[in-house]
Amino acid sequence: MAAGTEWELSPLEGIEGAETPKIVEWEDLQEELARLWSLSAALKKAEERKESLAQKLESIIEARRESLRLTNELKEMRQKLEVQKVAIANLSIHTVKTSEDVKNRRAQLCFAIRMLLVSGKTLSAAHQQLQEANKLLSGKRVHWHLRNLQKMLRTRQQYMVSQVATLYPMKGLEQTCKEKQGSDNKSRDSTASCSLNVSKAPQLSPLTILGLQLTALPLKRMGFFSDKKEIQRSATVLGYVAHAVLLIASYLDVPLRYPLRLGGSCSYIHDYAPSIESLSSDLSANPIITGMSMKPPEFPLFLEGQDTTRAAYAIFLLNKDLEQLLNDVGAESLGPRHVLANLKELMRIIQSQQYIDI
Repeated sequence: MAAGTEWELSPLEGIEGAETPKIVEWEDLQEELARLWSLSAALKKAEERKESLAQKLESIIEARRESLRLTNELKEMRQKLEVQKVAIANLSIHTVKTSEDVKNRRAQLCFAIRMLLVSGKTLSAAHQQLQEANKLLSGKRVHWHLRNLQKMLRTRQQYMVSQVATLYPMKGLEQTCKEKQGSDNKSRDSTASCSLNVSKAPQLSPLTILGLQLTALPLKRMGFFSDKKEIQRSATVLGYVAHAVLLIASYLDVPLRYPLRLGGSCSYIHDYAPSIESLSSDLSANPIITGMSMKPPEFPLFLEGQDTTRAAYAIFLLNKDLEQLLNDVGAESLGPRHVLANLKELMRIIQSQQYIDI
């Protein structure tokens, strides 16, 4: 037995021929053992060689299998490549046709764009003309609407001024005298006084307001024996005129250049830009006001207890207010001393149809 070998006991069931064992003589035992040992060594080498051959065969089979797989994949890739080549060929043909169609459509599109540009310019010009027409139309509508509003406003103003004319009726002196003659038995005195007053102003017939005439007393110097009733009548007439002027100015929405402070027959008129003479006379009469805040001076529209110069200046300013209203309706004043005539002319113009149709 070789050195380093080990004996191994095996069960009888796993040994072939254990049921009929071979009987070996003691003298032949060593030879038999040597033979068995050589056979086992050869068997072991054969098994090792078999195992190595099996491993090599397995690797060869695996390589063959991988080669077949790669061959199949390559074949499939070739088929796909052929399909792609055919698709690319078809795509190139389609691309050529598409490029030709694109060229044709591009030419058509360029022509359509040119036509569209021409149509756009035409449409823009038409749109601009339409806008101008709309502006003109809207302007005409607005103008027509404003004209209607102006007519309505002037009609309302005309109605209000007619109420003022009804409140303060103005008539000629002769007509007033005739009415007084019909109601009064003293016809001789009234006729004489009427003829006397008419002869004072031959160019314009004298007028009355509520039957009262404005005389020229403020232009004269007051005396001790002046007629008090005539002074009161003049103050009453000026109060009527001041009230009528204030009402008409408010209806026409005209701010008076010389504002009025109504007080019936004791009314006043303001002058925001007095003359130098009147200002110097006020300062000399009242030197205390030089150091105080000055108020706009007032001028009386009556004579009783007042300076005739200041009263005459007040009538002048009242006539200037009437002139302002006449200018506002497009008329001129009849003169600086015709207060009643200017007031009647103002009422006549406002109550005329021409005032509404302006």
